[in-house]
Amino acid sequence: MRLLRFLIGLLLIPVCVAVSRAVFGLVVSLGPGDGPGFPAPALALGGGFGMWLLVFLTLPRPVRTYVAAHELTHALWGWAMGARVMGIRVGKHSGSVTLSESNFLVTLAPYFFPLYTILLIVVYCVLSLFYPMERYYLVWLALVGFTWAFHVTFTVTTLLQKQSDIRQCGHLFSYGVIYLLNVIGVGLWVVAVSSATVDGFASHMGKSLQFVWSGVWAGFAAFGRWARQYSSG
Repeated sequence: MRLLRFLIGLLLIPVCVAVSRAVFGLVVSLGPGDGPGFPAPALALGGGFGMWLLVFLTLPRPVRTYVAAHELTHALWGWAMGARVMGIRVGKHSGSVTLSESNFLVTLAPYFFPLYTILLIVVYCVLSLFYPMERYYLVWLALVGFTWAFHVTFTVTTLLQKQSDIRQCGHLFSYGVIYLLNVIGVGLWVVAVSSATVDGFASHMGKSLQFVWSGVWAGFAAFGRWARQYSSG
């Protein structure tokens, strides 16, 4: 299984490059817009993101709050995939969750699934069924940016330490999955706060995947030609 995950991790490298290229292309395709500056939703999202960065860099870090999200995400994904949650422990600096079964998605979920951001989205959607929430849209987006930045900063700092989750799934495979799903998330946020569409994002991804894999196969072909010439010489 480790060898298989390592090979899949190798295959994920060009996919990660392609998705990164697609997100960049999506942003570039938006152009300057109809007027000067950035649209209000993007400013709200970015403002919330920047506000958390200021908090993260200047104030004591709420590690227990992150540990709670980390372990609850393990539990939520395990429960969603049919596992029984038999115990959760949340400490000041670490925690644990006991599940009847697990898989790589359950193991890596806290690193690509921003729990507090998703909860905000769910609450907003539910309240929208009963109240006119449009007037609070920009405030909500700022909170989304704030909680999303919380996820990003703690994910990065956590991955800089030795993590049993990463060792369990293999480093190359784990980093590939985490990076890929987080970058796809960035693309979806761009769609949410701009004139970009999901179809446009998918189109950019398709073109980028084709471009990157064409380059990979061309590289393999060139290496094969070189190997044949070297062996015959």
